[in-house]
Amino acid sequence: MAVGFDGVASHVETSGGMRDAVTAVFEDREGNLWTGSAGILERLRDSPFVTYSLPEGLQLDGNNPIFADSENRIWVAPVAGGISWLKDGNHGQVTSAGLDRDVIYSITGRKEEVWLGRQRGGLTQLRVGPNSIAAKTYTEADGLAQNSVYSVYQTRDGSVWAGTLSGGVSKLSGGRFTTYTVANGLVSNTVTATLEGSDGTMWFATPGGLSEFSKGSWRSFSAKDGLPSEDINCLLQDSAGVLWAGTTAGLTFRESRRFQVPAEPLPSLRESVLGIAEDRFGSLWIATSNHVLRVNRERLLRGTLAQGDVREYGLADGLRGVEGVKRSHSVVTDPAGRVWFSLNRGISVVDPARLRNNSAPAIVRIQSVLADGSAVNISGGAHVPGGRQRITFGYAGLSLSVPERVRFRYQLESFDHGWSEPLATREAMYTNLSPGFYRFRVIASNPDGVWNGAEASIGIEVDPLLWQTWWFRACAAFSFLISGLALYRLRLHQMTRQLNVRFEERLAERTRIAQELHDTLLQGFLSASMQVHVAVDRLPPDSQAKPMLTRALQLMKQVTEEGRNAVTGLRSSSSASSLDLEHAFSRIQDELVPDGKPNERVEFRVIVEGQPRPLRPLLRDDVYRIGREALINAFRHARAKRIEIEINYSFSQLRILVRDDGHGIDPQLLGKGRDGHWGLSGMRERADRIGSRLHVSSSPLAGTEVELRVPSHVAFQDHRHHALTWLGSRLRRNPPSQGPTNKMEHANERSSSDSRT
Repeated sequence: MAVGFDGVASHVETSGGMRDAVTAVFEDREGNLWTGSAGILERLRDSPFVTYSLPEGLQLDGNNPIFADSENRIWVAPVAGGISWLKDGNHGQVTSAGLDRDVIYSITGRKEEVWLGRQRGGLTQLRVGPNSIAAKTYTEADGLAQNSVYSVYQTRDGSVWAGTLSGGVSKLSGGRFTTYTVANGLVSNTVTATLEGSDGTMWFATPGGLSEFSKGSWRSFSAKDGLPSEDINCLLQDSAGVLWAGTTAGLTFRESRRFQVPAEPLPSLRESVLGIAEDRFGSLWIATSNHVLRVNRERLLRGTLAQGDVREYGLADGLRGVEGVKRSHSVVTDPAGRVWFSLNRGISVVDPARLRNNSAPAIVRIQSVLADGSAVNISGGAHVPGGRQRITFGYAGLSLSVPERVRFRYQLESFDHGWSEPLATREAMYTNLSPGFYRFRVIASNPDGVWNGAEASIGIEVDPLLWQTWWFRACAAFSFLISGLALYRLRLHQMTRQLNVRFEERLAERTRIAQELHDTLLQGFLSASMQVHVAVDRLPPDSQAKPMLTRALQLMKQVTEEGRNAVTGLRSSSSASSLDLEHAFSRIQDELVPDGKPNERVEFRVIVEGQPRPLRPLLRDDVYRIGREALINAFRHARAKRIEIEINYSFSQLRILVRDDGHGIDPQLLGKGRDGHWGLSGMRERADRIGSRLHVSSSPLAGTEVELRVPSHVAFQDHRHHALTWLGSRLRRNPPSQGPTNKMEHANERSSSDSRT
């Protein structure tokens, strides 16, 4: 196997030392190289990461600090001790100054100068020459705060800061050490990471919070200042000057002089963040306790992360482990722009420039449609038999590089409101779909998490069951309508029969009362009046009793006349027959005795709309009496110049409308009626008795209107027959182009005096 910064190439030898003959070589559209030999198919893939560890002969499995100098030389400290370097595929080791017997915690430096923080040996400086490396060590005897140096950092002015495990932090400048502890303002004497800001401010990460040292003064930050945890692991100031801190509870950044957690942090960014670096393309590379991530820095700051803004890397990308290590510098960027990771299974490097071009899009295909486990033919569309409760769509995304990273999103049009969340499953299941047409659509992302491929779709038709077909539902609705109509007609027939029985009973009773009055009371009055008349004729002309008896005869005549009128009202009126109701109303003006100013004239009209229809006998008399009373009131009391009565025969009702242009009715009289007069109240009682509605409206300027509405099934004898023929009759008499103009007017203009009884 050959190892280089740009990739890995390998071949496999047989146990006998002889290579099998390669009989086929193929490069797929994603750049993978496939080789075939006798019974063996192998894939050679160019992975994003290159990893160095035990298989390459390097003792780099464990907690290894890492540093990239200005010469693109990578310095790394093996767990067993000493310091190693890598450059251009070559590597070496430094063992002088006892380094091979000590653990290196931290590495920093600049050109031709490397500083090492040691577990027990203090602070060591390496001067790198063309052919040699010289070492010099500083310990507590030289003024160092403690020989256990966990974090070391060299500033731009050449000063070196050594953060110890429990003795605070020491600054080496001009050959002299200056130590700062909690007594000076440092938040903790254990320093895990050190950073110089762009303005010269020094930042110190500790297990107890974050300390800032600027212009000789100290300031500390804790959870109350926005830190998700006070146990800080690593620090970074990005190209925009934003300070980032990795804590044991996730990532945070400083903005507006306060630390904040990203608005929509990923679950992986809530883990312990052990290393951060920034590449020249604006992405953050992060190592957590369980993940290796690349995150879009700008969108992370704004809280607008979307698909493709976060990429997680694993073993399929060339890593041998994904767990970060707790060291002062575990993720760094070298001068060439590559990002180096110290992980639990070696040192890995990635070149972000090679990742700028996304891998080829995944090819997605719909493979099957199952209905309750049975396959459905999908050639030319799919028909799913009715009654199936579970429909399953099977699909696949072709990507040969890292198939397990392909993600899918699907949507069933006419059912789903949007795309599903990204899923790794290759099936979509729907239950109890209604009959109709649906279109299933699916898209796939490539291993880089980019949705850059074409979608696949298929239309399916879910067939209805018998009771779900439109004609079955139409028949059911028609049957329901017919049943409802039959029930309605049955109920109407029952109500009509009951009304007829009641009308006949009332008519018989009224006829009996009229006969009794005629044969008893009226005959008695006539006999008595005849006797009195004989007595009057026998009295002498000068008798004092004759005027009184004459007056009695007049009263008896008046009572007899009123009795005859009452008997006439109890009997069915021949003058109000159903076919000439308008004529009966027209003769009312003749029945009234002129009693007013002879020169005043009243214009009286009877208007008929619709085809006259026979009324029920008893109801006909009540309708006539109500209309008669309304007309008499108009003639006698309204002082009107124009009086009209309108009779409207329609399919749904009989409508009688009496209107005049007189001076109207007093509102109090309209509601209560006049004492001793029963005209309005009698009209209302008659209307209620026959199941109709009576409405009276009046105003001084518009006159009075009396409207009576009687439902057709109550008013007409031929209601059932007319229900079938009325519409055709209306259409024949009123063509659509002409509109409903059928009106019959019976106008009878006569002079009449105004009676005020």
